Formats: sequence, structure tokens, C-alpha cells
Amino acid sequence: MRPHTPPRPWSPLSDQEWAALYPHLLHRSPAGRQVGDLRLRIDAIFHIACTAAPWRETPEKYGKPNTIARYFRRLTHGGLWQSLLQTLVALDDDSHPLRRIESFITRACRRAHRILGLQFLVLIRRLDIRSALNGPPWLLPDPDLSQILILHSLPALQRRDLPTIRLLRRVLRTVAGKKSIPRSVRLAWP
Repeated sequence: MRPHTPPRPWSPLSDQEWAALYPHLLHRSPAGRQVGDLRLRIDAIFHIACTAAPWRETPEKYGKPNTIARYFRRLTHGGLWQSLLQTLVALDDDSHPLRRIESFITRACRRAHRILGLQFLVLIRRLDIRSALNGPPWLLPDPDLSQILILHSLPALQRRDLPTIRLLRRVLRTVAGKKSIPRSVRLAWP
């Protein structure tokens, strides 16, 4: 089990952090018009992710909020956050520059979860990076556990064992997670 990533107050990326992150952006950056200052745009994404503010509160120096939000969505659909999480898990060196911005990456992953949905949640759980989850793990769906429960309960279903089926229904409801996690709980989650 990985320890929870300690939160780091937002600050612009250092030259080393930017140099470590840039190769991941090359393959994921959407085609189209050239981005004026890619580093500034990534700083804006991390700034908003770390402050938990809505996109419309992006400081003016970063550009238009809609442009930054659109670029975040394009990077998300391009698989940037999945790639970065897998890279973080593979890193052995705690002094690596990506390790220093792990808090920023996991915060951005919390926003990406809204776009990518359950498949991304499954990846985060399998990689065991709990700080990338959008809330406490016990309130979020656990698809792997529900499949295991169903496989082990097939004999009871075939026997039509009603007490076991009722118990299984309650357990599966718990494993499905809450429909919505209160904002106060999400914000309190480190």
C-alpha cells in the first residue's frame, strides 16, 4: 500500500519539474493551433486543481478560463493523467522531479475523474494512489470487489438461498459506493 501523497501548496513549476513533465505532454498534447506558452497553461491547470476553485476563477495572467479548461479536457481524453500515474508508480527515486509534483498530479486526477469516469477510478484503485481519489475509498465504487463478490456468490444464487441473496444485495450496494459524496467530505479529503 502506498502512503497518502502529502499535499503541497501550489507554486509554479521549477525548471527541473517542467523538464520531467514536458516529455509526457509531447505525445498527449492535442493537435491544432500551437499553444502560446504550454508551461504557463500547465501551471494554470495545477493552480486550479490545487485550489479546488472553479475554472472561471483562473487568474488573468494564465489566459481565458475556457481555453484552459478545454485544454485540460483534451489532455484528459489524450490519456495524460493515466500515463503520469503509471509513471509515478514505476518511479523508485523519491527525489525525482515528478515525485515533487505528485500532489499537483493527483489533484488534477481528481478533476479528470469527472471526465473519465469509472474506468479511471478502477485504474487509480489498482495503482493504489489513494490521494488521486475524489473522496474516501470506502465511499467510492469498487468494481473489482463487486465482481469478486458475484463470482463467489454464484452457488448461493443457484441454490436460491434467500438470506444469502439479501446479504449479497446489501453488500453490493455498499460496494457500489455513494451516489454523491458531500462537498464537505470531498474538500476534507487530503
